[in-house]
Amino acid sequence: QVQLVESGGGLVQAGGSLRLSCAASGRTFSSYNMAWFRQAPGKEREFVVGIIWSTGRTGYADSVKGRFTISRDNAKNTVYLQMAGLKPEDTAVYYCAASTNLWAEPSTKVRGYDYWGQGTQVTVSS
Repeated sequence: QVQLVESGGGLVQAGGSLRLSCAASGRTFSSYNMAWFRQAPGKEREFVVGIIWSTGRTGYADSVKGRFTISRDNAKNTVYLQMAGLKPEDTAVYYCAASTNLWAEPSTKVRGYDYWGQGTQVTVSS
């Protein structure tokens, strides 16, 4: 069992930056894979970025490439999402997810992940 807690959401103006954090606790392993998803009002939950913890391999949604960066802190069992050049369409609840599945690259599917945080709201004003 793994518990995930997101933090760092808030209100920013278009073009601004924000960093989200996801702290994992419980039975965590270096083989766990981590990802960020987001869900805007009236929309399906969508993949943003993921990382294979053991190798550092990452995968990004096309909509955030060049603007968002995922990183990790092994000692803190924490994954970060650095967001820059924020746009109003980035407004959503952002969720942290984890999986113990053996992958070569991050899964983009919601059902690929076993554990989820409660989400943190990111609002980008125009």
